[in-house]
Amino acid sequence: MKKIPLNPELKSFLISIGSADIDDALLPADLKTSATAGPGAGGSSFFISSGGHRVRLSINRKSPLKAVKWEDGVAIFKDGNMVVSGCLEEPLCHCPGQAYITISERCIYDCKFCPVPKLQGERKDIPTILRMVSNACARGGMQAISLTSGVELSPDDEVKKTVEVVKELKKHYSVPIGVSVYPTETSSDELYKAGAAEVKYNVETMDPEIFSRVCPGLSLEEVLIALKHAVEVFGRDHVFSNFIIGLGETDETVRTGVEKLVQMGVIPILRPISASSYRTGEIEISRPSPERLRKLARMEKNLLKKYHLDASKAKTMCLPCTGCDMAPHCDV
Repeated sequence: MKKIPLNPELKSFLISIGSADIDDALLPADLKTSATAGPGAGGSSFFISSGGHRVRLSINRKSPLKAVKWEDGVAIFKDGNMVVSGCLEEPLCHCPGQAYITISERCIYDCKFCPVPKLQGERKDIPTILRMVSNACARGGMQAISLTSGVELSPDDEVKKTVEVVKELKKHYSVPIGVSVYPTETSSDELYKAGAAEVKYNVETMDPEIFSRVCPGLSLEEVLIALKHAVEVFGRDHVFSNFIIGLGETDETVRTGVEKLVQMGVIPILRPISASSYRTGEIEISRPSPERLRKLARMEKNLLKKYHLDASKAKTMCLPCTGCDMAPHCDV
């Protein structure tokens, strides 16, 4: 059998499924990563790369995809046919090339797509975070540090804790630091002053009706105001926002929402929804098809070009990783 490297069509197909079964023998601890934030929290996954592309797949014994050893790497099969071949990539801490750490693995809000409020995990203190970053750095190739967090007590308290973490990390490391938190009126100014290079404030969806239904207690307008100010502080190409695909939004809603964000100087990250067993019965979701993923990624790429934004300039968090999404700067 010939090698079958990843390409946009194959990557979008893999993302549309989002998971694969894999032999434990192929996946020692240093090649496995566990999610502690967002819709995928509570699960484990692995990265595979080839052909200049990278994809992250959750480990699911019931997945129609199966990863097996093949030549000097691995191959993914479906129904006995090889889909793609490549190499497993080592995540330094959650993703390749970065120490990507969740500070508070708990949240007072109840977004219906997110298992974090149900899991109520740990809150990491500064010594723990420093130890995790040190371990990631020791592996070699650490290009950035990325921090994300739920909301343990309040958004203001979470920003305060995150600012302290950024200040401490800046004493020890010169790599760029990216931060994704729920914003406050002063979060961008505080994080920038502490030494953060980039921020990500998530709109989740730009459909107001869907937002009010799936993110009770949160304000889309507050997030948009915070994003606008973040661009003034951090600059264009360095402010991002997760935009979930699969909550029932239309393609036209996505296009309109993406254009509104890029007009502000914000780069959206079109994130396929991940189903969580912790939210069964609370929300209806639809994992986007490969065709829809490519269509929306091309649309975003054109809008980024129209408004002179460049996703390849991102230094931290999701855009340099590219594992979970069809990245407009390298996958379409």
